[in-house]
Amino acid sequence: MTKSTCPKNYKPLLGEKETEHAIVLLKNFFQTALSTELNLTRVTAPLFVRSGTGVNDDLNGIERPVRFPVKALNDQKLEIVQSLAKWKRLKITELGIKPGFGIYTDMNAIRPDEDLDPVHSLYVDQWDWEMAINDVDRTVFYLHEIVKKVYRCIKRAEFYVYDYYSNIKPSLPENIKFLFSDDLQREYPNLTPKEREYEAAKKYGAIFITGIGADLDDGNPHDGRAPDYDDWITETGDGHKGLNGDIIVWDDVLQQPLELSSMGIRVSPDSLRAQLKERGCPEREKLMFHSKLLKGHLTQTLGGGIGQSRLCMFLFKKAHIGETQVSIWPQEILDDCKKRGIKLLQLN
Repeated sequence: MTKSTCPKNYKPLLGEKETEHAIVLLKNFFQTALSTELNLTRVTAPLFVRSGTGVNDDLNGIERPVRFPVKALNDQKLEIVQSLAKWKRLKITELGIKPGFGIYTDMNAIRPDEDLDPVHSLYVDQWDWEMAINDVDRTVFYLHEIVKKVYRCIKRAEFYVYDYYSNIKPSLPENIKFLFSDDLQREYPNLTPKEREYEAAKKYGAIFITGIGADLDDGNPHDGRAPDYDDWITETGDGHKGLNGDIIVWDDVLQQPLELSSMGIRVSPDSLRAQLKERGCPEREKLMFHSKLLKGHLTQTLGGGIGQSRLCMFLFKKAHIGETQVSIWPQEILDDCKKRGIKLLQLN
């Protein structure tokens, strides 16, 4: 099952019916905690957007979105969203939200090019959130303060689950450890980025890796990031680069790192131009979203996404994301899960 493999002798701590009930409890609790901690109001999100506007998330720039023609629009092409990183910034601007306040929504996406394994699915569900900030808040210190708030929500959710199901023991450390991708590269020069995440997550239990997208000393980024939402090129003032990062925890069941959230301060006009140039796609400046941003018409924001099924999977001590969401899986994955006693919530 690729590099992420289900454990042997796995026994779920919650049955299928208990799991369904627990999912509802956790989702209701967590979105209330998150919205309270970050001053977020709920908005309704789109399932699809118009092609050719630059609004859809390009992720690493190589994943194909699901496109379809619409009869009522003269066969104009629409795209299923891959995330809402740029749409949320448009929404923040439209609503006139002031710094220190923001929005969150339920994001449902399809990623047909995803490599499927116990933590990756064709179907993606997450809490997408975004908050308005001042230009003076475009610092790594402010970013880390927001990360602490998000982590507090995850910690409270862990206790909430334990309070309901005493057989699910908490495992997260009290505090999250802040690391920089270039420091990790220098500490583990002979390891791949994923191997570095493994060592750091196992050591600290919960980490935030700052600076994802820009090339490191070896000429490669820690991980891919599209050039038009997170700011990964700006110097932080302490020798590092990048105003974004990932929250990663150590999964005791799978014995591997598990990314729960990707977030960051969004691009300014200057950093957008620089990142488009570095990635060799300056022609995107003409797209609707990018044009608005470059003209200074969009509010400066910070935002991210938190995987709903992944958070449920982690806090319920599940071995496969298919135990907390319904998707479609290749036969070899179905056979392997059956052999290991893993009951997936799947389409017949």
